[in-house]
Amino acid sequence: MAEHPLSTIGELDPEALEKVQQLQSFALDEGELSRKTKLLIGMALDAANGAVNGVRSLAMQAKTEGATKGEIMETLRVVFYIHGASTLYTASAALRDLDL
Repeated sequence: MAEHPLSTIGELDPEALEKVQQLQSFALDEGELSRKTKLLIGMALDAANGAVNGVRSLAMQAKTEGATKGEIMETLRVVFYIHGASTLYTASAALRDLDL
């Protein structure tokens, strides 16, 4: 399993990491939107912001929640339409070698 991206913060300031995890739960837990949908939205935002590792992580989390390759790619099409071609370059780098 990959190391948590905030593991250093957790070691230096466990309370800060706990607050981040509480916010993550608040944002991503099931509600009016499914957790899968929320993860796809997050993936789209990371693609728009050039966050390769974020796209990779969120795509895999969305897959765990039942997202199909088609749903992941349709989400990226929307981002491409709204935000431009750079999102596809980010997504391509992020999804390379993933088993979607």
